[in-house]
Amino acid sequence: MAYFSTYDPKLLDGVSHVHLIGCGGSGMYPLIQILHSRGLTLSGSDVEETKITAAERAMGMTVSIGHDAANLGDAQLVVYSAAIHPGNPELDAAHARGIKTVERSVLLGYVSRLYPQSVGVAGTHGKTTTTGMITTMLELAGHDPAAVIGGKLPLIGGYGKAGHGSAAVIEACEFSETFLQLTPFIGVILNIDHDHLDYYGTMGRLKLAFQKFALLSRTVVFNMDDRNTLDVVNSIDRPVLSFGIEEEARFRAVNIREYRPGFYEFDVNELEDHFAHLKLGVPGYHNIYNALAMCCCVRPLGLTPADAERAAAEFKGTGRRFEVKGECNGAVVIDDYAHHPAEMAATLKTARQMGYDRIIAVHQPFTYSRTKELMDDFAEVLKTADIAVLLPIMGSREVADGSVSTEELAAKVPGSVVVDGLESAAAWVKANAKQGDLVVCMSCGDLYKAADMMVNG
Repeated sequence: MAYFSTYDPKLLDGVSHVHLIGCGGSGMYPLIQILHSRGLTLSGSDVEETKITAAERAMGMTVSIGHDAANLGDAQLVVYSAAIHPGNPELDAAHARGIKTVERSVLLGYVSRLYPQSVGVAGTHGKTTTTGMITTMLELAGHDPAAVIGGKLPLIGGYGKAGHGSAAVIEACEFSETFLQLTPFIGVILNIDHDHLDYYGTMGRLKLAFQKFALLSRTVVFNMDDRNTLDVVNSIDRPVLSFGIEEEARFRAVNIREYRPGFYEFDVNELEDHFAHLKLGVPGYHNIYNALAMCCCVRPLGLTPADAERAAAEFKGTGRRFEVKGECNGAVVIDDYAHHPAEMAATLKTARQMGYDRIIAVHQPFTYSRTKELMDDFAEVLKTADIAVLLPIMGSREVADGSVSTEELAAKVPGSVVVDGLESAAAWVKANAKQGDLVVCMSCGDLYKAADMMVNG
């Protein structure tokens, strides 16, 4: 693993045409918007038509469906997503022609430096929501930020925007150390939990990566209630702003109460002084922490406590974060990105607080290594639902070796149901869900397609 990435300040020098392989992805689109705002000629390719590719064509970008060396045209820089591997005809052609190629995260690091007040939001859980909250705060305050978000934010109509202000809010993913391409004005660490150990190997190496991220940040915002985060921050020499509920953090939530089932309001104290009163527009106790992280960013970004109060009330969530898809047989269907036991526990706890008769958890395990490593944790969380419906493991970047299966997980969850795919999951819910139920679909894969099937026919 690299200690620090090599930043090339001349990445776009002399470049007028950029080609992007995998341009239909949600992570690519905000970068394309930013490059377009800078007057660059853009082209790209992907394997299928999406709403994103349609939006890119609408801005004048040339988009090809299918990968072919001819798609490169006269591009002087090729950017590829993490899903693109050696053997891709466009990537191979770029190498053969001597065209500079960079992975998406490298371009993200370059782009982030175009904005002097960049905020990088890192952590195992809560990144998308917190990035959305901070973006909302800046947007409503009239600061016109750039944004790169892992979910759709209705306020800005998508996964991000170019922005013309000085601030950029960026979801900083720890997978494969991609967040080490960033040098944030504010680096936020929400929490650090067991994840991506297929890459890092040990928690020690994962913590080391977060330590590097902190050292790359000018100011570090961190969760004082999270032991692993505290371990990381205790060893760095950067200005810090802490938040928490249990510990005596600089920004602390007090007088917490539910104003309706699952929805919280509370006071925020800065040291001993009252800072703000927040009334959250999204459900879940865990979102108190995300809102506190937002509060830490207020003064460094030149905002006011009133801006945080307004954002907390008006932020209604991002796509795939406890997103209400509709109803099936009178049951409410929720789509949520939760794919780690800690995230799933928070999602199901929120669901339980809302007073539904039954909670039906539909889960698509993601990656064999994570499922195997955290098998018992997944089982304990799924037991908190009234019924668990389990799909085959989505391997993603991993190859099945037969060492773990959904059936093995199901055996640890009494009363669970195993289905063979998306259509079967939707069919089971259609046959068994009833009014008064809450169906919670949890996955970072393509389970959202099953949720759509449940509510659309």
